[in-house]
Amino acid sequence: MHPAILISNLSFLYPDGHPALNDVNLKIEKDERVALVGPNGAGKSTLLLHLNGILSPVKGSISILGIELNKHNLGRIRALVGQVFQQPDDQLFSPTVFEDVAYGPIYMGLPTLEIETRVKNALSAVHMDGYAQRIPYHLSTGEKKRISIATVLSMDSQILALDEPTAGLDPRARSDLIWLLEELGQTMLIATHDLDFARQTCGRTIVMDLGRIVADGPTQQILDDQNLLIKHGLIIQKKDHSHRFTSSG
Repeated sequence: MHPAILISNLSFLYPDGHPALNDVNLKIEKDERVALVGPNGAGKSTLLLHLNGILSPVKGSISILGIELNKHNLGRIRALVGQVFQQPDDQLFSPTVFEDVAYGPIYMGLPTLEIETRVKNALSAVHMDGYAQRIPYHLSTGEKKRISIATVLSMDSQILALDEPTAGLDPRARSDLIWLLEELGQTMLIATHDLDFARQTCGRTIVMDLGRIVADGPTQQILDDQNLLIKHGLIIQKKDHSHRFTSSG
């Protein structure tokens, strides 16, 4: 069986020539849920955007479920890998929820009945039944996040690439999202600064810094390594504010 994601020697430069990814190698098996953590600018979001060809590598290769990512397979790969952006307003742009969730299946050229079935099933999977005719702009952030996930589920995505899914959520919406992700069966690669969320949802955690993978292992082991987290800007070392006083007389 092919791994869900196989990345070999992946490098990418920003348009100004600054390296964003530097010789990244990564294998994620089917059904794994993997957290991708690191400081701002580490390359997490950039890596996610490579998984379905939104960005093109300077060098290296990517395979999704044994299918090489190239221009000939791009449509197939984009159906397999669902990108869920940090800001749901970047993903929701139609007058109704139905149209947003139907966008991918329509682009795939599916018949009307199949499109309607996929939209219904995707909204049900994220517990948003009855929202088809709602206006996305009027929804809460938590509701928008769920609809964003539905837009990729409607394409029958086998892999979810989620960028900061808990950003902007209140505690209740965050808890609801955790339960939702537990229910879904897809392979997941999740970029997040929320270490507690990573601990709750992912069995494996990868640390990135300066465009490289610097640690990879069981989540409990990685997140219990205080020196590792401090070194790569994931937690702040507490300063010692104690003072010594000497008495006189």
